[in-house]
Amino acid sequence: MSFFSFRQMTNIDMLAPRKALLVAGADAHSLYYSQDVQKMAPETVDLVVVPGADHVDLYDRKDLIPFDKLDEFFTKNLA
Repeated sequence: MSFFSFRQMTNIDMLAPRKALLVAGADAHSLYYSQDVQKMAPETVDLVVVPGADHVDLYDRKDLIPFDKLDEFFTKNLA
Protein backbone atom coordinates (compact mmCIF):
# COMPACT_ATOMS: atom_id res chain seq x y z
CA MET A 1 0.00 0.00 0.00
CA SER A 2 2.92 2.38 0.47
CA PHE A 3 3.30 2.53 -3.33
CA PHE A 4 -0.16 4.04 -3.67
CA SER A 5 0.60 6.79 -1.18
CA PHE A 6 3.83 7.78 -2.97
CA ARG A 7 3.80 11.40 -4.00
CA GLN A 8 5.10 11.24 -7.57
CA MET A 9 6.07 14.89 -7.78
CA THR A 10 8.01 15.05 -4.51
CA ASN A 11 11.39 15.48 -6.21
CA ILE A 12 10.38 17.17 -9.47
CA ASP A 13 12.50 20.19 -8.53
CA MET A 14 15.59 17.95 -8.57
CA LEU A 15 14.74 16.67 -12.05
CA ALA A 16 13.50 19.85 -13.66
CA PRO A 17 16.85 21.58 -14.30
CA ARG A 18 17.99 18.56 -16.34
CA LYS A 19 16.74 17.29 -19.67
CA ALA A 20 14.68 14.13 -19.35
CA LEU A 21 12.94 11.82 -21.78
CA LEU A 22 9.89 9.85 -20.72
CA VAL A 23 8.59 7.04 -22.91
CA ALA A 24 5.10 5.71 -22.24
CA GLY A 25 2.66 3.46 -24.02
CA ALA A 26 -0.55 5.08 -25.23
CA ASP A 27 -2.48 2.18 -23.70
CA ALA A 28 -0.56 2.15 -20.40
CA HIS A 29 -2.57 2.64 -17.24
CA SER A 30 0.39 4.64 -15.94
CA LEU A 31 0.51 7.09 -18.87
CA TYR A 32 -0.90 9.88 -16.74
CA TYR A 33 2.17 9.76 -14.46
CA SER A 34 4.42 10.67 -17.37
CA GLN A 35 1.97 13.28 -18.64
CA ASP A 36 1.83 14.91 -15.20
CA VAL A 37 5.63 15.05 -14.95
CA GLN A 38 5.88 16.55 -18.43
CA LYS A 39 3.28 19.20 -17.53
CA MET A 40 5.25 20.13 -14.41
CA ALA A 41 8.47 20.74 -16.37
CA PRO A 42 7.57 21.19 -20.05
CA GLU A 43 10.81 23.00 -20.89
CA THR A 44 13.00 20.12 -19.80
CA VAL A 45 10.90 16.96 -19.99
CA ASP A 46 10.15 15.41 -23.36
CA LEU A 47 7.43 12.79 -23.58
CA VAL A 48 7.17 10.16 -26.29
CA VAL A 49 3.85 8.33 -26.31
CA VAL A 50 4.03 5.05 -28.22
CA PRO A 51 0.79 4.17 -30.05
CA GLY A 52 -0.52 0.66 -29.47
CA ALA A 53 1.77 -0.03 -26.51
CA ASP A 54 1.02 -0.61 -22.87
CA HIS A 55 3.51 -0.33 -20.00
CA VAL A 56 4.90 -3.86 -20.24
CA ASP A 57 5.25 -3.77 -24.05
CA LEU A 58 8.03 -1.21 -23.73
CA TYR A 59 10.17 -3.66 -21.76
CA ASP A 60 10.38 -6.39 -24.35
CA ARG A 61 8.51 -5.58 -27.57
CA LYS A 62 11.49 -4.33 -29.57
CA ASP A 63 9.24 -3.52 -32.51
CA LEU A 64 7.45 -0.91 -30.36
CA ILE A 65 10.42 0.67 -28.59
CA PRO A 66 11.17 4.06 -30.23
CA PHE A 67 14.91 3.57 -30.62
CA ASP A 68 15.13 6.49 -33.05
CA LYS A 69 13.73 8.87 -30.40
CA LEU A 70 16.09 7.47 -27.76
CA ASP A 71 19.07 7.88 -30.06
CA GLU A 72 18.06 11.43 -30.99
CA PHE A 73 17.54 12.46 -27.36
CA PHE A 74 20.80 11.01 -26.04
CA THR A 75 22.85 12.23 -29.00
CA LYS A 76 21.56 15.77 -28.48
CA ASN A 77 21.67 15.89 -24.69
CA LEU A 78 24.74 13.88 -23.76
CA ALA A 79 27.11 15.47 -26.23
